[in-house]
Amino acid sequence: MTAPTPKPSVSEREARQVAEAAREQDWRKPSFAKELFLGRFRLDLIHPHPMPPAEDAVRGEEFLARLREFCETRIDSARIEREARIPDETIKGLKELGALGMKIDTKYGGLGLTQVYYNKALALVGSASPAIGALLSAHQSIGVPQPLKIFGTQEQKDAFLPRCATTDITAFLLTEPDVGSDPARLATLAVPDGDDHYVLDGVKLWTTNGVVADLLVVMARVPKSEGHKGGITAFVVEADSEGVTVENRNAFMGLRGLENGVTRFHQVRVPAANRIGPEGAGLKIALTTLNTGRLSLPAMCVGAGKWCLKIAREWSGAREQWGKPVAHHEAVGAKISFIAATTFALEAVLDLSSQMADEDRNDIRIEAALAKLYGSEMAWLMADELVQIRGGRGFETAESLAARGERAVPAEQILRDLRINRIFEGSTEIMHLLIAREAVDAHLKVAGDLIDPEKTLSDKAKAGARAGGFYARWLPKLVAGPGRLPRSYAEFHPPGHADLSGHLRYVERGARKLARSTFYAMSRWQGKMETKQGFLGRIVDIGAELFAMSAACVRAELLRTTEDHGREAYQLADVFCRQSRIRVEELFARLWTNTDELDRKVVKGVLSGTYTWLESGIIDPSGDGAWIAEAAPGPSTRDNVHRPIR
Repeated sequence: MTAPTPKPSVSEREARQVAEAAREQDWRKPSFAKELFLGRFRLDLIHPHPMPPAEDAVRGEEFLARLREFCETRIDSARIEREARIPDETIKGLKELGALGMKIDTKYGGLGLTQVYYNKALALVGSASPAIGALLSAHQSIGVPQPLKIFGTQEQKDAFLPRCATTDITAFLLTEPDVGSDPARLATLAVPDGDDHYVLDGVKLWTTNGVVADLLVVMARVPKSEGHKGGITAFVVEADSEGVTVENRNAFMGLRGLENGVTRFHQVRVPAANRIGPEGAGLKIALTTLNTGRLSLPAMCVGAGKWCLKIAREWSGAREQWGKPVAHHEAVGAKISFIAATTFALEAVLDLSSQMADEDRNDIRIEAALAKLYGSEMAWLMADELVQIRGGRGFETAESLAARGERAVPAEQILRDLRINRIFEGSTEIMHLLIAREAVDAHLKVAGDLIDPEKTLSDKAKAGARAGGFYARWLPKLVAGPGRLPRSYAEFHPPGHADLSGHLRYVERGARKLARSTFYAMSRWQGKMETKQGFLGRIVDIGAELFAMSAACVRAELLRTTEDHGREAYQLADVFCRQSRIRVEELFARLWTNTDELDRKVVKGVLSGTYTWLESGIIDPSGDGAWIAEAAPGPSTRDNVHRPIR
C-alpha cells in the first residue's frame, strides 16, 4: 500500500502570507466600492449609468431570443429534477446553440457576448434549470476559457478556446477533501519530469462539471527544486488522460442535475506547454479569474428573484383568505414588497457591476465580490419568503402538487437550489474576510508595519510617519460632506417621482460613518483586528447595502430617462432604500453592541465538552465513517464514472 503523503503543515500566519501573495496588490484603476469603504461617495464613477455599445446589445438580444426559445421548448426542468441528470440531448442542443462559447471571442468560434449579456443569458437559462445555469457558469466563468483569456499564451488560446466554444465542457479543480479556503495546504503535486512534462498526483473534491468535463483547470503544488520556482500552479489537463479517474458523482440537496464529483490523478503526465502562467502563479490566476467569474452567481440569483416575484404575484392574487386575496393582508404584502424591491436592487447591482467589467475603466474586484455576497444572501431570503407565502404548498414538491391536480410550482426546489450559492465560489464567511481585506488595504499600506510583530523599530518609525501624513489628510474629510446638504443629488428628485436624493445623501453620510468606524476599530484592536470576524462581517454587510442602494438609485434614473418604467423604477428604488436603511442602522448598532465575546466563550465550552449534557435525549442518525475521507495519492481502486458528452 502506498504510504500517505503528508499534507503541507502551515501555521495561520503562513497561510495568510500565501493568500496575501496571491491577491492583486495594486489599484491601477478607480473603484467605487473601495472608495465607499474609505468614506468617499464617488457617484461620478457610476452615474450616469454606463451603457453597452449598440452593436453589443443587438448581438446579445438576438442570442437571448434564441436561448429563450430553446429553454421553452427543449429544457424539461421537472425531468432534470426527477432523474438528477441533465439529458445528453439537452447538452448537445446547448452546444449547437453556441451556449458553451457565450464569453469566448468570435475569432475562436464563440459568441463574444459582453459580461452584461452573458449574465442575462445565465439568469434566463438558470430560471429554466438552475443545474444547467451552473453547468454553463462553471464552464465559462471559472473553467478553462476565463483563465486562458487572461493568462494564456496565444498557442494555448488557439489550441483550446475553439474546443471550449463548441464541443468541450470544462471544469475548475482547486478544492481537496481536506483543503477548502486554505490553499496553503494544497496537497496535489505536480512534479517536473524533465523540461517538457509534469506528473500530477492527488485528489480533488466537488469538481463541478468534472463528471462530464473534457478539459480541466487543475491547481497543483510544484515542489521547489533547481530550475523550478515551485508553488501553486495552474494546468490545463485533458480529462481522458491516463491516470485521471472520476471516482464518484456527488449528490446534493439541490441542483440535482449538477455533474459534480471526486477526481483522482495518479501519475498523470501533463505537457509543460499546458501550464497556465509561470510556476507559483496558480492561486493568483484563480483569484483573478473569480473577480468577474463571481458575477455569474448573482446573475442566477436575479433570475430566481424574478421567478419568486412572478409566483408570489400570481398565487397571492388567486388565493383568498378572510374575504380577500392574501396579498392584501399586510403580513403577506410586506413579503411581496421585499421580493419586488430586492429583485430590482439585485438586478441593479448586477447590471452595474457587469457593465463596469465590460468597460474595464474601473477595478471591480470588490464590486463583484459584494454582488456575489449580497445576491446569494438576499436570493435565499426571497425564496424563503416565497415558500412562506405559498404555505403548505410551498413545502410540497411540484410533482406532488401535479399529482393531485394543482399547478406544479417548484417553490421548495428553488429554496434547495439556491442554498449552495452562499457556499459556492467563496462562502459568505470567506467573502466577508476577502472583502474586508480589500476594504482596509489603504490602511494597511500606510500603517500595516505598525501592527506587524516581525517589523523592526526602524520600519515601525517609517510606518508611523506615513500613517501620520495619511490620516492628517484623510480624517478631516470624514467629518462632513454633501450628505449633509439638503439640495445634494437634486437630479434624483424629478417632478412626479419618488425622492431618491435623500437616500443618496444617506449613502454619503453612511460611507463616512463606515470609514470612521473602521478607523476606530483599527485603533482599538490593531493587530487583533483580523480576528474580529464578526465586526468585519458587519462592516462588509453595511458596505454591501450602501452599494446596493447606490446601484438601485442610479438604475432608477437610467430607466426614467431611457425607458417607459421610470416612475415604477423610482418607486421600487425608494422602497428598497427604505428597507435597506433599516438594515444598515441595525448593523451599525451591532458593530459595538453584540455578543461576539460571549460567543467565543461558549464555543470554547462546546469544544471542550462543557455542554455535552445538552445533547442528551436524542438519536444521531448519521452513518459511520471519517469526517474527512482519506485522499492519499495512488492508483484508483474505483470504477471511472467519467461521462463525456459527445
